[in-house]
Amino acid sequence: MLFVNSVLKDFLDHPTAMRAGEELPLTLLEPYLLSHFPASTGPLAAEQFPSGHSNLTYLIRLGNREMVLRRPPFGSKVKSAHDMGREYRVLSKLHSAYPQAPRVLLFCDDESILGSPFYLTEPIRGIILRKDPPEGLNFSPEVAQRLSESFVDNLARLHGLNYAAIGLGDLGKPQGYLERQVRGWIDRYRGSQTHDWPEVERIAAWVIQRTPPLREATLIHNDYKYDNMVLDSNDVTKVIGVLDWEMCTIGDPLSDLGTALAYWVDAGDSNELQQVRWCPSNYPGSLTRAQLVKRYSLATGRDVSSMAFYLAFARFKVAVILQQIYYRYHLGLTQDQRFASLPRKIEILLRASLHAAETGEI
Repeated sequence: MLFVNSVLKDFLDHPTAMRAGEELPLTLLEPYLLSHFPASTGPLAAEQFPSGHSNLTYLIRLGNREMVLRRPPFGSKVKSAHDMGREYRVLSKLHSAYPQAPRVLLFCDDESILGSPFYLTEPIRGIILRKDPPEGLNFSPEVAQRLSESFVDNLARLHGLNYAAIGLGDLGKPQGYLERQVRGWIDRYRGSQTHDWPEVERIAAWVIQRTPPLREATLIHNDYKYDNMVLDSNDVTKVIGVLDWEMCTIGDPLSDLGTALAYWVDAGDSNELQQVRWCPSNYPGSLTRAQLVKRYSLATGRDVSSMAFYLAFARFKVAVILQQIYYRYHLGLTQDQRFASLPRKIEILLRASLHAAETGEI
């Protein structure tokens, strides 16, 4: 367990009570876990990590043992987006080569336990930054700069892994990756549509016409952002964990960088775009999107001249992810009130996507 000094302890990511409708059936889960971890003695207790809009994450305590449990969201019909077995397999291969990936402990495909497959990992103790740093945490311009440099350097490191050598060569199909992604995300939007936004068809036509050829395939995370990273509690500029590997595949590394940029709002961005800020990327000292791209290019040697495409497409993709989540709320399949305000964020992201497409600005 990572040592945490008393000054920084309160900055750690803490779970809270399970949300209504998302409780785990502990009476079924406890005997199952005891059969796999006989050295642990109950009782079983569970709390839920409050963030995240997709797969659900819980901290469970079996006696004195703590583990993290991941399961699909309730009411989801998109099975391919919540494949627990695939995510478990990725992590079981990846951890030894990329220790920031969680170490997996157990996979269960017996749906009589939770009603869905799930898996367990060891917890990674540290700080997770969300929209703003916790009050009292030193987030000086120097810290913000060093952290944003670590953010992009760590992504470049992931893209440099030899995925075939670590046993993930069959994880994806690089040939035609971008074309499938573009058409697939357009179809996902149409399958979960609840509003008529005029930007959608313009963006769809633009990305179909301008999809660049795939120059290189690497292992990609596909949802790389600050709140999917765990930071060292004694040095928040050091990345010690990367979470939420559900969309990991073999694909275009620039699409992964584009997704990271879609979540990154610069200090100089419009007031509208500030409304969809996910992390403290606009704090003094933070690199801008353009600076992140330049640093990534220097670290990897990759041609980044087409980044406007990747940013436009990534903003559209994030909008579709939110649309799919909102669609579940719209149908009453989840009662999570956080989702009620998603249409406004979707609209802003669609406008920002179209702006990147039409102006070429990063």
